[in-house]
Amino acid sequence: MKSEDSALQAGARPEEETAQAPVPPLPPDPAQCVENDPVRREALVRRALEKLTAAEGYGFSADELRMLTVFFELSMEFDTRRDFLSLCIQLPMVFFDQDCRLYLRTGPKAWKLARCLTLPAALPDVEPPPHPAVRGANFYAPIHGRKDTADVLGFEVPDNIMGWLEVTGGAGLSRHKQLYFEKYAGRIGFQLHNRLALSKNREHLSFIQSLVEDIGHNVIVPNMVFKLFFNRLNATIGALARCVAEAPAETPADFTASLNFLQARLSDQYAEISSHYAQTSLFLETLLRRRHFQEGRYVLEKRRVNLFKQVVAPQVERYRPRMEDRGIAIDLSMGGIPDEPVLLMADLGLIAQVYANLFSNAVKYTRTVTGPDGLPLKFMAYGWDILPNAFHQGRTGVKLNVFTTGTPIPETEREGLFKPGFRSATTQREHGTGQGLAFVHQVVELHGGIVGYEPQELGNNFYLVLPLEEEE
Repeated sequence: MKSEDSALQAGARPEEETAQAPVPPLPPDPAQCVENDPVRREALVRRALEKLTAAEGYGFSADELRMLTVFFELSMEFDTRRDFLSLCIQLPMVFFDQDCRLYLRTGPKAWKLARCLTLPAALPDVEPPPHPAVRGANFYAPIHGRKDTADVLGFEVPDNIMGWLEVTGGAGLSRHKQLYFEKYAGRIGFQLHNRLALSKNREHLSFIQSLVEDIGHNVIVPNMVFKLFFNRLNATIGALARCVAEAPAETPADFTASLNFLQARLSDQYAEISSHYAQTSLFLETLLRRRHFQEGRYVLEKRRVNLFKQVVAPQVERYRPRMEDRGIAIDLSMGGIPDEPVLLMADLGLIAQVYANLFSNAVKYTRTVTGPDGLPLKFMAYGWDILPNAFHQGRTGVKLNVFTTGTPIPETEREGLFKPGFRSATTQREHGTGQGLAFVHQVVELHGGIVGYEPQELGNNFYLVLPLEEEE
């Protein structure tokens, strides 16, 4: 004990001796700097100044501003919907001795009294007005949601009005006080919308968690059973081959030749189906990984990857028939990918899916061009380059290229290439969702890498740069 105390007094801690060096942050992205987006920056500043001017013009008293502040702070403190709705009508009574009632929509043409301090003798005969107005002795201020209010509530919401704040005796209030309750109703709408959206998100998460369990039970596990069927089929093909090899000498030659042909065809088809099954299983198990859904993001499971054998070669063979159907040659002028265990720590399934997306795009968007010798060219090429200082602190990276012939993407469209849903105007005739490159960008970023696009003389080069990491 004495020696441990001495070590601690000297500042040496056991956990510090074994702690790993901190991982440095990614280099700064210029797009995240407001100064590099002057148009948006100017618009935000302008709106802020407009709001400041408007707020000064309201001339709200100290008590009025204090109530809005207390409402904001208590809205974060009270979690339940019941307490929040009670807070909305209790504060006007506490600060101004003002009785209020709260009405909320329950359907496109249905509404109800949601909260009040005391039950009224009678409810309004018709729906309150869609704008601030006096009706009888009371004043009504609509409670507006945001543009996606209908999605949050699950039904159409006329004018995005979620409900109304009724100020009893409000007809006798000054216009200044009526304006104050209009603004208060707006703050109620903002908080109410957020609470409903949060509740809906929780419902979605609960559904997703159940769905993940169902996927594991009804998709992943049954899919594994196919491996048993493939093994049985392979055994049957082997048995057929042995029958042919052990056929009696008097067996007609043409019959033996037919059996040999059928056995060879079955073997080829088995290999093709088995390879497709292996890739499909890899993608299913990777993309439907439970942790993705539990954490709400892609979760990497890194391991050392032989980039050629485990990632590129299977995808090349998977897409080769489609490329041949479209007259697309596979060119290795970029050097291809060497058949050696690259020190690349990666999530095998996700990186394989990255290449699948790039090769799928190659099938759809490769076009014929005229080469330097005047002859037509239509090909896809892939390759790699080692970049000694690709990342900060001199870290080495590997640049992986996928090139296709065709017209270079217009400069005005390049900024949006890796954004979800983006599709170039030159690709509209091909079926697609615009999610492929966005997925590539997301996965590569998770690996600490970068993606990019380079126009070339004969076409387009998409690339990703991944750090070469030692095994953890």
